[in-house]
Amino acid sequence: MTQNPNLAALSAAGVSVWLDDLSRDRLQTGNLQELIDTKSVVGVTTNPSIFQAALSKGHAYDDQVKELASRGADVDATIRTVTTDDVRNACDVLAKQYELSDGVDGRVSIEVDPRLAHDTDKTILQAVELWKIVDRPNLLIKIPATLAGLPAITAVIAEGISVNVTLIFSVERHRAVMDAYLAGLEAAKEAGHDLSKIHSVASFFVSRVDTEIDARLEKIGTDVALDTRGQAGVANARLAYAAYQEVFEQGSRFAALAEQGARVQRPLWASTGVKNPDYSDTLYVTHLVAPNTVNTMPEKTMDAVADHGEITGDTITGTAETSQIIFDKLASVGVDVPDVFKVLEDEGVEKFEKSWQELIDATQEQLDAAAK
Repeated sequence: MTQNPNLAALSAAGVSVWLDDLSRDRLQTGNLQELIDTKSVVGVTTNPSIFQAALSKGHAYDDQVKELASRGADVDATIRTVTTDDVRNACDVLAKQYELSDGVDGRVSIEVDPRLAHDTDKTILQAVELWKIVDRPNLLIKIPATLAGLPAITAVIAEGISVNVTLIFSVERHRAVMDAYLAGLEAAKEAGHDLSKIHSVASFFVSRVDTEIDARLEKIGTDVALDTRGQAGVANARLAYAAYQEVFEQGSRFAALAEQGARVQRPLWASTGVKNPDYSDTLYVTHLVAPNTVNTMPEKTMDAVADHGEITGDTITGTAETSQIIFDKLASVGVDVPDVFKVLEDEGVEKFEKSWQELIDATQEQLDAAAK
């Protein structure tokens, strides 16, 4: 099989292509392996919404749920078993990519229960539990970048566990996430862990920023406001990359850790499916190309890039100044940018909590039906 040239070009430019989806059907049919072989996929991300969709469609999980029901498993244990089984199997499918990239790629992410987003101690406990259950070196534990999540990130990294930090919306919070990662590496070093085995990505959400800010710009309604629509998401991510370069390419704190084998915390562009049909369906891929980044795409976005995405090399480095001008313009027309980020974080946690509750309800129905 040959790789799609557009996605291969994206990989060659330093962007790791990860699929933002997982289901047992993908694993059983060989679809995940096919995407690895033809679309340069070298990683997978999951979240509560993805698992809710996977378990509520079709019958791929029926037999396992029945078997768990016969053993008296409750709904939380059932969800934990089926999701960690899928993630473990995906880790095995991606083991070759993990080995070929020296552990950088071949990664599969699983998220802690979103209901724990504001509970530091319980987040740490579940992160360690999930790491032990899946028991694969190419796993990433997803922890949200809430204020309670930040010390959990440090504590989990300190245990030598690799982390995908999710739900990052602002550059300010991204800086706090990078600081939490560095603190975790410093603690891991003191504890005697091999720093070269600890990996992390910082998942910076893109399209949701445009959705929220565009709505506010349309409410303001002036020509300047309307002309600024569709620019904030990319500009915000580009500013995040500049912050990454400052910390990991120029910072002395990381340099000292790098001498001990530490890896950079790569920016990961999440929420890259374009929600506004007026925008290019490859916007959040082609405009966010730079070395040491990850783009995790829903399959629809991946197909769009494969079909007509124009990859022209690095489209981020050196854009910080023009990106800041966009945010200065947003403030000048009356957009409360800090409030935007607060709303997005609150909504992000709420959406995942809702999906998790729907997953619980659907799984409980299956358990009840199996028990009859």
